[in-house]
Amino acid sequence: MAAGGAALAVAVVLVVAAALWRRQAVRGAGRVCVAVLGDLGRSPRMQYHALSLARHGRGVALLGYFQTRPHRDVLSSGEIRVVPLSELRCLRVGPKLFQYVVKVVAQTVQLLYTMLRMDPPSYVLLQNPPGLPSIAVAWVACLFWRSKLIIDWHNYGYTIMSLNHGRNHPLVLIAKWYEKLFGRLSDYNLCVTDAMKEDLWVNCNIKAVTLYDRPASYFKETPLELQHQLYLKLAKDYEPFKPHTESVSWNAERSAFTERDEKSGDVIKSRGRPALLISSTSWTEDEDFSVLLKALEDYEQYVNEGVKLPALVCVITGKGPLKEYYNGLIKKLHFKHIQICTPWLEAEDYPVLLGSADLGVCLHKSSSGLDLPMKVVDMFGCCLPVCAIYFECLHELVKHNENGLIFRDSHELAEQLKMLFLGFPTLEGKLQEFRKNLRASKQLSWDESWDHTVLPLLSQTE
Repeated sequence: MAAGGAALAVAVVLVVAAALWRRQAVRGAGRVCVAVLGDLGRSPRMQYHALSLARHGRGVALLGYFQTRPHRDVLSSGEIRVVPLSELRCLRVGPKLFQYVVKVVAQTVQLLYTMLRMDPPSYVLLQNPPGLPSIAVAWVACLFWRSKLIIDWHNYGYTIMSLNHGRNHPLVLIAKWYEKLFGRLSDYNLCVTDAMKEDLWVNCNIKAVTLYDRPASYFKETPLELQHQLYLKLAKDYEPFKPHTESVSWNAERSAFTERDEKSGDVIKSRGRPALLISSTSWTEDEDFSVLLKALEDYEQYVNEGVKLPALVCVITGKGPLKEYYNGLIKKLHFKHIQICTPWLEAEDYPVLLGSADLGVCLHKSSSGLDLPMKVVDMFGCCLPVCAIYFECLHELVKHNENGLIFRDSHELAEQLKMLFLGFPTLEGKLQEFRKNLRASKQLSWDESWDHTVLPLLSQTE
């Protein structure tokens, strides 16, 4: 059933391609379609691509689902036009495999129809995954437009599917075959790590250029005044950001972390403030948050045993399918010294909170072992030290005991939290050392890296 449905989808694409090839199309000089078959607001790298293209005077059609609002810089750019896709309602009749095939066919028709109504661009810059059916559709559109197709490989779609179905599931095998076949039809390829670059060449015969994720310019350390404003804003909705009731006077302007000095008017950090730990997630299978929850249970036990550790506020941001499941687990925890909240932050507030935190935790485990977590890139942009769970190519980003720590299980993470927060906030030995190293590291910015890597691809054929 799956093979027949996938073959049908590909056949539809090829038939449409043959029909459209007879028509004439004029390439749009300078225009680029940046496309993702996903939520634009949760596709930061594609937003960065759009902004970089706009910075060089390119007209950009940013195509994807408009579920979460993109950054205001994208929305305010005169060179970027958002082309929203209508979210398809999932068919709930028949086996799940049948539902998935119907969804792929519907997305094929929707995406092709939307793209061919656009002004023809010179290039289509497509995110993969998700690549089924977007790679084939983008290839067809490029045939019609006589445009160039650039695939930006963030991971492999079939390895993500395998988390649910297993490596040998027919659907996973079809997706693997499809990804390799249509991936070879692209004109240029970008990828996020050198390990993926090598794998694409060795196993797929696809030549790619590594474009490491870099933080946007607004990911930076947050001034104390701005921290205070964000804490007060979050305190309206989230209990962990509210000050202790017994320490608040009627006229005081305070949060759990900061307060405004009534004499000088300056913002200062509150005495005995809790430590602020932050993690972000898409709440999917490749991040096991039970690891963090178990580590927090161990941390609570350390405090109960008399270890001089601060109270802890743990903020986990993001949206995704497993959020309700983990919120259920969190509600069953009864901590005295730890508070957990799971807000969804506005795009402009997220970098401010990262730049205000004391420690970041990353639980991303790459399904392929070949991609790197964007959240850690953003944290490092804010000079925020990170504890990250181990996988194969993580060393390309996190340098153990230099800009953060790498752990393998909940026990090791708990020990790291104890070591980093011992004596906090008076003593911040390792945390301060990591932060200094992050400040001193002079990495290329996104704009510099993009100009060096992507701009030449766009220039060599024009």
